[in-house]
Amino acid sequence: MTAKPAAAAARATVYGYPRQGRNRELKKAIEGYWKGRVTADTLRQTAAGLRRGTWQQLAEAGVHDVPTGDFSYYDHVLDTSVMVGAVPERHREAVRADDLDGYFAMARGTQDVAPLEMTKWFDTNYHYLVPELGPDTEFTADSAKQVAEFKEALALGLTPRPVLVGPVTYLLLAKAAPGVAADFEPLTLLDRLLSVYAEVLADLRAAGAEWVQLDEPALVQDRTPAELNAAARAYRELGGLADRPKLLVASYFGRLGEALPVLAKAPVDGLALDFTESGAGNLDDLAAAGGLPGKRLVAGVVNGRNIWINDYEKSLATLGTLLGLADHVDVSASSSLLHVPLDAAAESDIDPEVARWLAFAQQKTQEIVVLARGLSDGTEAIAAELAANRADLASRADAAITRDPAVRARTAAITDADGRRSQPYAERTVAQRAHLGLPLLPTTTIGSFPQTTELRTARADLRAGRIDEAGYEDRIKDEIREVLSFQEKAGLDVLVHGEPERNDMVQYFAEQLTGYLATQHGWVQSYGTRYVRPPVLAGDISRPEPMTVRWTTYAQSLTERPVKGMLTGPVTMLAWSFVRDDQPLGDTARQVALALRDEVNDLEAGGTSVIQVDEPALRETLPLRTAEHAAYLQWATESFRLATAGVRPDTQIHTHMCYAEFGDIVQAIDDLDADVISLEAARSHMQVARELAAHGYPREAGPGVYDIHSPRIPSADEAAALLRTGLEAIPAGRLWVNPDCGLKTRGWPETRASLENLVAAAREIRAELPTEAA
Repeated sequence: MTAKPAAAAARATVYGYPRQGRNRELKKAIEGYWKGRVTADTLRQTAAGLRRGTWQQLAEAGVHDVPTGDFSYYDHVLDTSVMVGAVPERHREAVRADDLDGYFAMARGTQDVAPLEMTKWFDTNYHYLVPELGPDTEFTADSAKQVAEFKEALALGLTPRPVLVGPVTYLLLAKAAPGVAADFEPLTLLDRLLSVYAEVLADLRAAGAEWVQLDEPALVQDRTPAELNAAARAYRELGGLADRPKLLVASYFGRLGEALPVLAKAPVDGLALDFTESGAGNLDDLAAAGGLPGKRLVAGVVNGRNIWINDYEKSLATLGTLLGLADHVDVSASSSLLHVPLDAAAESDIDPEVARWLAFAQQKTQEIVVLARGLSDGTEAIAAELAANRADLASRADAAITRDPAVRARTAAITDADGRRSQPYAERTVAQRAHLGLPLLPTTTIGSFPQTTELRTARADLRAGRIDEAGYEDRIKDEIREVLSFQEKAGLDVLVHGEPERNDMVQYFAEQLTGYLATQHGWVQSYGTRYVRPPVLAGDISRPEPMTVRWTTYAQSLTERPVKGMLTGPVTMLAWSFVRDDQPLGDTARQVALALRDEVNDLEAGGTSVIQVDEPALRETLPLRTAEHAAYLQWATESFRLATAGVRPDTQIHTHMCYAEFGDIVQAIDDLDADVISLEAARSHMQVARELAAHGYPREAGPGVYDIHSPRIPSADEAAALLRTGLEAIPAGRLWVNPDCGLKTRGWPETRASLENLVAAAREIRAELPTEAA
């Protein structure tokens, strides 16, 4: 069937794009600057070159208006804090002295000043810097970055569209600053903030901006009437400005719901909505609201967060329906392409048959352009692309990799008993204490130790054939011995082998499981200069052979202290991969859980008494709408228990979570039935310990006392102060002492000093405790 051409040609656009460069040039330049090897001018020139290359690539692909302002040295929410002058008092001197160093001080901290808190950007693995606000916060406009980047693109002869975090989302993401009452609501600052946004919009208009995009993803979450009223007021005021650019309010990651009619009625010029599976319901809601007469609709029909090719016919059907609901319909992805790698064509090691199914940022841009052309000119104009797309989709549906009858039969045979420990926690903890013999406030780390240049070189040498497998393994053994020796000398109670053989906590396991594919160049930003390569979960999952047993048992042979076995949990294996979209997530999670169950049982059989199954993504993957929480948490917690419940009562199961808001999943944390949980807490000043206490959490917990995402070394006094705060919520008999997260990204000097201070703090607090504290 031929799509009816739009009255005016549909335009292709994107909300945002990956920042790092094809070879992660931005990461290398920033880290070089931190180390003093790259000047500020060189860093800025590198950044400008990356921006220019991105915009030109988008324009050459056929994108009409290119996004500007979405580029960041570290984080776009931090950039917004700078734009509105929301710089915490403790960072102002650094910012005044040097704006670039001050910016990085806010992100990473210094030895003397703590950074901003960091947490997950909605339900993604991207981390943002949390704004700190209070009733006395005074905003001031600083549009220099936004205007400069707009002018850079304009000078190239392009049509730039500045992208800003919207004022409502900015305030809803913010927290009360230290020393401000916990019940302070940042949204009360809206009127104050809107005047600053008005200045920024005026500056952009004066620079020549026709359109400005204001991102409001927070409005796809459940919102109170007061918050919806605030959104209506915000866009009534901004839309009513006398001299302003046209305003495109963008939502993504889900269904806009009750906020849709609010924005549809606002005096803005366009809306951008998610029409992929995550935004299911937006089409019906838009029709029910009467559409967007007189306004521009940017339709997100290409999935901006996954890497599977688009179904052109399905997308064109949606776009055709939308033509009757808005004055003008343009085509985009469902969100910024920040969340996918750059170019699937670079993946030369992936089977060409499978490569047909993949679309990274560059390919998604091409899909958007094809769909815009099909919408404008009819399907005859894209007949060849449609035929190729049908063939690629059929190839994937029929591929043998997607279905393993043995895996499906085993998954179908799961019973409720498979997800239950043989004894309740109250009985297990007695057996574990007798078996492990640990002191009060036992100390441990989360798992990884610094991945040194020597380790990375050894892996590169192995891949290049410069050393053989035996030489590589000798290097790994040396590293494990060194890591264990340090931990014993430092006085840690439960040790780890340091994970020197692992490239990434998900990729390492994915490379050893059937159904997963690894990329060579599929880098995606997690935070700052930290990039990960999420593997591709393409088919049914099984474990051909043990994955970690050999190195864990080797490490245990070198010490009398317990060494933790370290695994990544099923939810995180899904969340930090590009997961298949052709079956329910819960089904995939159960497959991964059964593979991990085999590994857990083999670790125990090999003499490992403490096994940690990390689930840092449990909160991250929580659906944005409350109505969907129960179904998700049911399969998420079930899959964790399925992976861990087959061990003896005296085997201690740990889990770990970090950099997320835990308060609304405490019951789910309880439902995991892990014996010990370690959580990020240093930046949030032990907030999670109070949340666990308020819930009545009955098991052991280690809220972190060492922020590993900052280069600063916490003193023993600082760690002890955090421990005392933790003890106000968690009894000493159930409190562990540990860092916030793994130490992979830190250097050895700061790691040694920080862990020695952590152990000293634990000893100091132990000495203060009464003997009956246990």
